[in-house]
Amino acid sequence: MATYKAMQITSPGTLELVERVIPEPGKGEVLLSIEACGICGADAGAIEGLEQNTTYPRVPGHEVVGKIVSRGSGVPSYLAVGQRVGVGRLGGHCNECDQCRQGRFNLCMNQPAVGSSHDGGYAEMMIARATGLVVIPEALTSEAAAPLLCAGIATFNALIKSGARPGDTIAIQGIGGLGHLALQYAKKMGFRVVAVGRGDDIAQDVKELGAHVYLDTSKVNAVEELKKMGRAQVIITTITDSAAASELIKALAPRGKFMVVGAGKDPLTIAPGQMVGHEIAIEGAITGTPYEVEKTLDFSLLTDVRARVETMPLEKANEAYQRVMSGDVKFRMVLTMR
Repeated sequence: MATYKAMQITSPGTLELVERVIPEPGKGEVLLSIEACGICGADAGAIEGLEQNTTYPRVPGHEVVGKIVSRGSGVPSYLAVGQRVGVGRLGGHCNECDQCRQGRFNLCMNQPAVGSSHDGGYAEMMIARATGLVVIPEALTSEAAAPLLCAGIATFNALIKSGARPGDTIAIQGIGGLGHLALQYAKKMGFRVVAVGRGDDIAQDVKELGAHVYLDTSKVNAVEELKKMGRAQVIITTITDSAAASELIKALAPRGKFMVVGAGKDPLTIAPGQMVGHEIAIEGAITGTPYEVEKTLDFSLLTDVRARVETMPLEKANEAYQRVMSGDVKFRMVLTMR
């Protein structure tokens, strides 16, 4: 084979199937033969031309699982040809910047954003930095692993960083691709889980996914209901509606923490007196390092946490993307290349 198929963004708003020449990996890089790639709402940034750091043409997709086909120089020996690996939004740290020198690899200032500043996984092949690669356990299928490389690590790490203890009340705002995994992780970690969503159509799903309580905002005032329950020690918001997220902050317990996983365009609003009076904290959580992603995969296997996925072939990437953006998926969409 001299070429491979890729679904590229030729210009903002235009996805088309093309053939590209297979590249050679450079120093510290590998060439992947992709088996699966999840579609994330964040893909819209590159696809719709909303990101300043994206040049075109560009292949989107940052929940990538595949096998190593070839290696450049300087790649660690545990990453062998034939090894099944994954790569998420963070495309591999540089090992040189101030953040890397402090071991904060997920905050590296010089790493590519897969699918935005670097070609991603809506393709049969892809070049990836070795420092961004995650080893995929044999017991986890590629289709199951793909969403955990973004939605999984984002919510798992937010819960870990929240400082919550088993038995604490945790509210998950937004029951979609991120929220449905957050519910499962929170339940398996021993928290009292309150789901905050909208509509009867997800009520049964929410209970099956692990919520002890479902607050349907079309029927009840979530803030008042959480206050009746003694407030939430941690609230994890997975939505991009900053106004709705800001309102829920009022339901935090004293010294509670508001974890932001969904990145909306508008600013959050909170009265300084509310922060000072209850000593509450607002904190963002950006996915995680490859090591942390591997811990997420291990925990998912041990506790039987899985994303609920639909699959579609690479050639139907545009249709799959449109379904994700319209909300017509429960709960994650994965492209397959086999």
